[in-house]
Amino acid sequence: MPESKSFLTQKDENEIIEAIKLAEKNTSGEIRVHIEKTSKKDAFDRAMEVFYGLEMNNTKQSNGVLIYVAIDDRNFVIYGDKGINDVVEDDFWNSTKEVILNQFKKSNFKQGLIDGILMAGEQLKKHFPWDTNDTNELSDEISKG
Repeated sequence: MPESKSFLTQKDENEIIEAIKLAEKNTSGEIRVHIEKTSKKDAFDRAMEVFYGLEMNNTKQSNGVLIYVAIDDRNFVIYGDKGINDVVEDDFWNSTKEVILNQFKKSNFKQGLIDGILMAGEQLKKHFPWDTNDTNELSDEISKG
């Protein structure tokens, strides 16, 4: 992966945010992307820490999904809350990770994130369809550490 300052352009970030909005359009589920340069912690542990720090565990249906990226560590984690983990197929997160990784290997970082977001959104829509009482519980903005 490239240096953190060249990982995504502002245009790339805007397109990722639009993908989040599109993925969340027909679901009560919530998707966030968090990007940071590096972490001194294990990537999964850091993703969990970010998940709780962003209060993604406070969604009504426990259906938040975080895509965490540590650029300089060349690592990323997809972390889903209990509600979504209980209903997706056992290999869903691994297959989503592979979709992202296939693009990352080609240095298509924006497209990898968009593909992963849309794939997660399809599962959220399937298991947590939108209804009239739904609100956007979490920001769609990319958080950075």
